[in-house]
Amino acid sequence: MTTPEQIRMARAGLGVSVRELAEMSGVAESTILRFESGKGGMQTGTLTRIRDALEGEGVVFIDADDAIGPGVRLKLKQKRKR
Repeated sequence: MTTPEQIRMARAGLGVSVRELAEMSGVAESTILRFESGKGGMQTGTLTRIRDALEGEGVVFIDADDAIGPGVRLKLKQKRKR
């Protein structure tokens, strides 16, 4: 399950504002803000749209395990071949 903290970390890593994420995902800014602040849940389909948008920009979501909590990583940008 994707957490509010992971969404915030992903946005910070990409340098993306809530407004930009809303445009990228087609999800209302207020919905993203409410979820990120822990003031409300999110339907699975809506969260999938947000996650897909972030993954499309290179975010990798990391699930929690017995040793560490959930997190995110960024994929390395591929160098273009000449």
